Amino acid sequence: MARELSDRGGATREHILDTATQAFAEAGFQGTSVREIAARCGLTHPALIYHFPTKAALLMAVLERRDDTEGRAVSFDELRGRALLDELVATVRRNVGRPGIVSLYATLSAEATDAGHPAHAYFARRYANLRAAVARAYREAVEDGAREPVGGAGLAAAQLVAVMDGLQVQWLLDPSVDMVAAVEAHLSAQFP
Repeated sequence: MARELSDRGGATREHILDTATQAFAEAGFQGTSVREIAARCGLTHPALIYHFPTKAALLMAVLERRDDTEGRAVSFDELRGRALLDELVATVRRNVGRPGIVSLYATLSAEATDAGHPAHAYFARRYANLRAAVARAYREAVEDGAREPVGGAGLAAAQLVAVMDGLQVQWLLDPSVDMVAAVEAHLSAQFP
């Protein structure tokens, strides 16, 4: 009996996370209420807060679940140089099939620029870690014989992340934008 209740609780939790992911992608954190998510789930407000006591806790669970299920075959820490940059292109390719996740991150990362936003530290850390990993990849690519990117590895990393994020917004507004081709062209310009 306890196992059945646990399984049902896990399924309810997953349903809440799926629904919250969609709601946050559509309206952002600020534009979404816990009561609205509960109603979309077919739950009462108290039933939802039993699983997630605050809207901030629900948001962080959505973000953590997305990170856990990103779908990368390997961690960035396991990749060297050009292989890591190629994995970023593969991530963009996967994102073409996940407009809801792309929308979620585009919306929330913009909202989280406000220091009071509950995901501010999450996104600041995420971007810092991504830029550091990409800068390392550029340095390793140079060690392996590629030319030094103009402005150095740190600037090249910030530019690549900006290109990827900007393309996501353009693609959300106009799905004919080819994010994959644009990122590949950017990298080709850096590594002719």
